[in-house]
Amino acid sequence: MAANRPRAVFVTRETDYELLIAHHATRGQARFFLETRGQRLEDVEARHDRFHAALGTARAAVPADWRQTLVTRADLNRFLFAPDDVVVAVGQDGLVANVAKYLNGQPVLGVNPAPDLYDGVLVRIGVGRLARLLVASGAGDVEMESRTMVQAELGEGETLLALNEIFVGHRSHQSARYRIEAEGETEDHSSSGLIVASGTGATGWARSIMEATHLELSLGREEHAVGFWVREPFPSVATATKLRAGKITGKPLFITSRMNEGGVIFADGIEQDFIAFDWGRQVRLSPASRVLRLVVDR
Repeated sequence: MAANRPRAVFVTRETDYELLIAHHATRGQARFFLETRGQRLEDVEARHDRFHAALGTARAAVPADWRQTLVTRADLNRFLFAPDDVVVAVGQDGLVANVAKYLNGQPVLGVNPAPDLYDGVLVRIGVGRLARLLVASGAGDVEMESRTMVQAELGEGETLLALNEIFVGHRSHQSARYRIEAEGETEDHSSSGLIVASGTGATGWARSIMEATHLELSLGREEHAVGFWVREPFPSVATATKLRAGKITGKPLFITSRMNEGGVIFADGIEQDFIAFDWGRQVRLSPASRVLRLVVDR
């Protein structure tokens, strides 16, 4: 009996055109909506067509004896990845972060369908290079980066993973109250919340905080460490501001909620997919044991 061939799993998100049609029901209504705002449906439609042309070319690059399937970002939490899958994320950089937390060692190829529109920090592979890299990935003969991820664990067994960062704070971004413990030191805080970021995430939200606060941390993308940054801590008779940033390696960061309502923890900017973090709950934040294996095109 022949050995099972790998399966190529293409991960996409809805285009702006598809979201407009889903919201307005008809093309005519979508056109009217855009025109009242000085925009053209044809421009959105052209980007939609361009994306699907790139996706079609990418899917045609899959070896004929492989299986393949397509899953949208909205369905990732219901999709079962197999150990021998080769994952192809076609779209913006954020799509790689969206899929990373559902994987366990499968290689990921980030394909940029529009290099003139998307930066391509994580989606660095051109469609024309995909066929060779798919075969090499399936054979385990490809260079990969092991990108460190962030993990949040709560006492009740709830776990959250993130490729970029995890946010702990109040859902409205008003003052969050909590107790922080880092490297044996503890403080009570009132702040705009805090983020814990990986080396990958250190180029995004964390970078903007570092630039504003001048609290620089050096984090490698594959370094088994993450960093934390507190946003706008407020000093008072009950709250302090000494623990504002630091690197987490061996000892985890512990945060205990002092919020009666509205406390949340969410990953990679997906605010609607949160864990409630109300009074007395404690979260343990650390580098995850699981990593993203991102294929590199040399």
